[in-house]
Amino acid sequence: MPAAPDATKPPRKFHFISGLPRSGSTLLAAILNQNPRFRAGMTSPLADIMGVVIAEASSKNDFSFDVSDEQRVAMLRGLVENFYAGHAGGDAGIVFDTSRLWCSRMQLLDMLFPEAKVIACVRQLSWVLDSMERLVRRQPVGVSKVFRFDTNTTVYSRVEALTDPRGMVGFAFQATKDAFYGQYAPGHLLVLTYESLVRNPSAAMRAVYQFIGEPWFEHDFEHIAYTADEFDARVGMPGLHTVRPKVEPIERTSILPREIFGRFMNESFWMDPKNNVSQVPIV
Repeated sequence: MPAAPDATKPPRKFHFISGLPRSGSTLLAAILNQNPRFRAGMTSPLADIMGVVIAEASSKNDFSFDVSDEQRVAMLRGLVENFYAGHAGGDAGIVFDTSRLWCSRMQLLDMLFPEAKVIACVRQLSWVLDSMERLVRRQPVGVSKVFRFDTNTTVYSRVEALTDPRGMVGFAFQATKDAFYGQYAPGHLLVLTYESLVRNPSAAMRAVYQFIGEPWFEHDFEHIAYTADEFDARVGMPGLHTVRPKVEPIERTSILPREIFGRFMNESFWMDPKNNVSQVPIV
């Protein structure tokens, strides 16, 4: 028989990490995880599981007429709470769940957890694609699930696949824009740039703490630890979620063809103040 919940313990808080791939979300989670009050990690299956539940509770299921909106909300909220109830680090009072899907579900999160915050990690798109290409070239004898295990690809076809609206980068980019321009951005969304996080991690993290309304914890930016080797190997991209021990910028020359790099140089919509109609904090 499960133990009764501790009535003296405050309810667990949930926040969400989203945004672009290769933009610091795993690094952010690894830093947050140093705080014993927090639990954070790489992308979890929670958002995908939630999507299945939403679909099966819709008219896709012939019996969905017997499911009320109140039941749907209760099921989805319970799904999030119970997913972490028996999770490693289950004693943490504040959980950060990571998924590129969260930026496309701002209205749903507002309904389920009105106090929740979403941190969208972003980076210049050219450098996101450069980082993805480096991972591909690191594994010349392998093939990745990201490209549907197609062995006949070039840098040009890989970039097209990634930036397709349903591709790994394209969807995340559009979802981030959806959140940024949407009505639920004010008070709920913070945009965290990769450049700020690696160049001045202390200032960037202080902004994150202020945004989520939590007291500052002194992080060690010289000794960060996080790997997800099993997952990375499974998708055919070793190193996808590996975090370097020290937070610091790495200067390098792009390996992308010049026309590809230049094509995506001006896509950083968050950098133009005129676009920020909702006054989303940008770090």
